[in-house]
Amino acid sequence: MATCEHLSQADDPAARTPEGCEECLADGGRWVHLRRCLECGHIGCCDSSPAKHATAHFHATSHPVMQSYEPGEKWRWCFVDSRMG
Repeated sequence: MATCEHLSQADDPAARTPEGCEECLADGGRWVHLRRCLECGHIGCCDSSPAKHATAHFHATSHPVMQSYEPGEKWRWCFVDSRMG
């Protein structure tokens, strides 16, 4: 599978809140799965979670690539190009 420029240039920052979704932890919310922003390390909840903080983070910051923050999962997603890598 060909990758987009965003996926090939994505960084690998440390998680800002390794214990869970940054916003859900702050407001007492809950999440289903976690995603890590590969530009700043923000941890947000997936689109199956009530608040969808990972996607909201993209819309607020335009940081293009996130990666699954689930144990054993390594896939990445580019919001800009709608591509998985």
